[in-house]
Amino acid sequence: MTREQLLRALEMFAKNWLAHDGCWFLAAEEEFGLETAIKLDGLSWKRFAVAEAKRIMATFKIPSHGGLEALEQALGLRLYSFINTHRTEWAEGRTRLRFFMEQCRVQQTRRDKGMATFSCKEVGIIEFETFAKTIDSRIRTTCLQCPPDAPEGTFCGWEFSLS
Repeated sequence: MTREQLLRALEMFAKNWLAHDGCWFLAAEEEFGLETAIKLDGLSWKRFAVAEAKRIMATFKIPSHGGLEALEQALGLRLYSFINTHRTEWAEGRTRLRFFMEQCRVQQTRRDKGMATFSCKEVGIIEFETFAKTIDSRIRTTCLQCPPDAPEGTFCGWEFSLS
């Protein structure tokens, strides 16, 4: 495949992965109810975040205990980073790294379908804490905003620091 075809394939794979995650969650919700689906989703993300972080570190030679710089690099290589616009910014003399999702396909798809915003904070905390701690066990994660506690029209925001 050409470079352009490979990039299109990467985007398609990321969208397929996210669609599968959504289909799995909806099936769990239909079968067991929302509360159980969220619990199962959290357990799933705890496992996946470790696997994804380890695979990113190995593939791109990101050192273990590489601090916030390693985390910033790894965040940009997560599968959703190829389909969700995001940004990072440094604060307090590079002692804090902030990550903001500027576009979220999950929430946007729900909006487009006239569905309510999904309250992803509970699962997001599990996902982002686990991912960051896998990169460097000293990293602390703070949720700055995440639905349902995000301003209208915005998505999640996280802050990372070393303990």
